[in-house]
Amino acid sequence: MGKAVVSKSWQESKLLWHIAFPAILTAVFQFSIGFVTVGFVGHIGSVELAAVTVVENVIEGFAYGALLGMGSALETLCGQAVGAGQVDMLGVYIQRSWIICGATALVLTPTYLFTGPILRALRQPGDIAAVAGTYCRWVVPQLFAYAANFPLQKFFQSQSRVWVVTFISGAGLAVHVALNYVFVTRLGHGLLAAAIVGNVTWWLIILAQMGYLVSGCFPEAWRGFSMLAFKNLAAFVKLSLASAVMLCLELWYYTAVLLLVGFLNNAQLQIDVMSICINYQLWTLMVALGFNAAVSVRVSNELGANRPKAARFSVIMAVLTSGSIGAVFFAVFMAWRTGLPRFFSEDEDVLREAAKLGYLLAGSIFLNSIQPVLSGVAIGAGWQALVAFVNIGSYYLVGIPLAALFGFKLKMDAMGIWVGMTLGTLLQTAILLFISYRTKWDKQAMRAEERVREWGGRSDTLPSGTQVAPAIEDPDQLSNGSGDLQLQPQHRTG
Repeated sequence: MGKAVVSKSWQESKLLWHIAFPAILTAVFQFSIGFVTVGFVGHIGSVELAAVTVVENVIEGFAYGALLGMGSALETLCGQAVGAGQVDMLGVYIQRSWIICGATALVLTPTYLFTGPILRALRQPGDIAAVAGTYCRWVVPQLFAYAANFPLQKFFQSQSRVWVVTFISGAGLAVHVALNYVFVTRLGHGLLAAAIVGNVTWWLIILAQMGYLVSGCFPEAWRGFSMLAFKNLAAFVKLSLASAVMLCLELWYYTAVLLLVGFLNNAQLQIDVMSICINYQLWTLMVALGFNAAVSVRVSNELGANRPKAARFSVIMAVLTSGSIGAVFFAVFMAWRTGLPRFFSEDEDVLREAAKLGYLLAGSIFLNSIQPVLSGVAIGAGWQALVAFVNIGSYYLVGIPLAALFGFKLKMDAMGIWVGMTLGTLLQTAILLFISYRTKWDKQAMRAEERVREWGGRSDTLPSGTQVAPAIEDPDQLSNGSGDLQLQPQHRTG
């Protein structure tokens, strides 16, 4: 019995890492684009550092959350379609998602154009709001790059074809660093150069990914543009909105926290301190987001193939693995809490206040190694609407009020706001763990079958309770030779 469990755990771990490792690298590379921008801008001046941080965490965070959420409907549908043998539907799904994400980006454009007045209305410091407003108008092209990027990523991830995307993102980051060094540091073109370099980097990544899509590597999944993309858009929008609400409520949580910090005394110092902590937390979060993608693919594939026990086991392995890595990050940040802030600032006041938050930062980093994995389970299983309600209660009815209480009423400043934020995340994580533990996975497999039928699946290829495809025995057989994991669709016979 023990050997069987170890063998099964090893096989599942290999499947998860085949997806998670390149997904982690991709997330790190793409997140680091903003990370590098903040690092270069931070050496221009403290106002510029605060302004770009507010843009990335408030305005871009708002848009990023909306577009990531609208694109995440693709994660549920594509993953379950692959498991059910409906690979030919993926090309239509990604085109529908581009239409919806493009329309969403268009709707969000005014928030970029009027960032200055919006931040002033939110009571942010006037000098920070003015610089942020100018910078945000320059980075509008990045908004539409996000709209193209998320559907592409979900398309590739659902088929576990992610290594090429990883290489593209790594090359894009290298170009980004080089261009920032030349135009921002050496030539001294300042904030305008930082914005334009970001636009160029993102669109180089999008064009390279599009080239991979149409290169002929996806003969079944991509068959060119089709008018079917405009069919059943209303139903697609409904699922996309549920995904968007769920993820936006998570991502906007940090936005709300940063806005609260703007109301504190000595707001610029507090924003600089909080921005350093949030940047490090978001950087370490990339590992958990890799497992978020991996467990979403594994759960959706296994439910689509009518293997509920395999889906449940994937959840357990993903949580344990990501949590173990989170424990390592916890130890690192506890040990080096005073030295890490120096990447972002040379101001001794900022460094001293950031070091005080080191213990809380380490604890929240561990917590955030588990929570995104559970969100990935929700996306893979199609629970977005349920988790949206959990997020409302945990974050906005508990976390934010507690942050305001500790930060303002009890005069704990940024530390109090971070305590409240962490307590909200702890509650949400506990609820999602309970939901995952109590889930009837057999019923989730039946719902996955219904979902694939509703979205255009063919009944002759869908798995049934009496004709279940055999479980995967050897993960190595799934490699396509290029290092990508190639999950084979499971077809009914007879």
